[in-house]
Amino acid sequence: MSHTVAEIAAALGLEAVGDTSIVVEGVAEPADCPPDRLAMAMKPEYAEGIAKAKGSARAAMLWGEADWQALGLEAAILAPRPRYALSALSAMMDPGQGYPAGIHPMSAIDPTAKLGRDVTVGPFSVIGADVIIGDGAVIGPQVHVGWGTRIGDDALLHAGAKIGARCTIGDRFIAHFNAVIGNDGFSFVTPEASGVEKARETLGDQGEAKGQPWARIASLGGVTIGDDVEVGAAAAIDRGTVRDTRIGDGTKIDNQVQVGHNTVVGCHTLLCGQVGIAGSVTIGDFVVLAGQVGVSDNIRIGDNVICGGSTIVLSSIPAGRVMLGYPAMKMDQHLETYKALRRLPRLSREVAELRKAVSKEDPSD
Repeated sequence: MSHTVAEIAAALGLEAVGDTSIVVEGVAEPADCPPDRLAMAMKPEYAEGIAKAKGSARAAMLWGEADWQALGLEAAILAPRPRYALSALSAMMDPGQGYPAGIHPMSAIDPTAKLGRDVTVGPFSVIGADVIIGDGAVIGPQVHVGWGTRIGDDALLHAGAKIGARCTIGDRFIAHFNAVIGNDGFSFVTPEASGVEKARETLGDQGEAKGQPWARIASLGGVTIGDDVEVGAAAAIDRGTVRDTRIGDGTKIDNQVQVGHNTVVGCHTLLCGQVGIAGSVTIGDFVVLAGQVGVSDNIRIGDNVICGGSTIVLSSIPAGRVMLGYPAMKMDQHLETYKALRRLPRLSREVAELRKAVSKEDPSD
């Protein structure tokens, strides 16, 4: 995949300087960039690798005010926000997964399914009854799409992805390897109030312990996903109990994320690796839940909330807050508390010394 520096800059809407006719075949890190690659030196500390490189980079993507000639380059693309430019550049340079075009003869497609124009279906994939798949979709090998599901245009379902029955998915959807959309929710109930219910009501007392069998509650709803949503490898989104679980436009879900039944996630929200969201949670727009954040059931998280890594959310969070810790609290309060916690051993020693000194004093004096 060959492009001149000028072509890349034009496609990205950026400024190109120097010999813009240089042709590159891809990108590389500055320290080992060969002459036919574009060095990704997007910060001054990365650019140091060009001078020290064993390779011989001729062109690079640099930050806006970089002195490209001082780095010994013949050409450069200058980006005011290089990491954002990398988004479009990486898409331009991506060779794809190499799924062969067309319908593989070893796939199984129900005769009632409707596939749009230029749809690819890989080997051992199963497309169920009454499924509708939009134009330009790519269904990799060993994918399952369940009964009555609708998937929009230009979807990409990587190998092993599983989509359950009665799901509705928008355009440009991406599901990575072994993602599961529309599995049943984790819903079980006991004939009488369980110890868990009592402990929750009393904040710790489950009463007389009594074992009971769990009865399964079937998931009658589905999953509705908007446009431009991406779901990572081995992530799971449960279908709703009665209403659909919903994921808004532009939301990105990382690997190994669990979204519980009936949950509603807003638009352009990030759920990072190993986030776990219990059932019936409502999450707003432009929220970021960092890695390993846990969210208890039946709570609300407002728009533009950020939760730092490993935060445990046990109560609702108003819009715009930055949270951290277990239980979640405002980040500045958590950091203040953490600093105080680190001082506790020293404080404990000082109190012990004071008590010891007081106890040695003669009460009669």
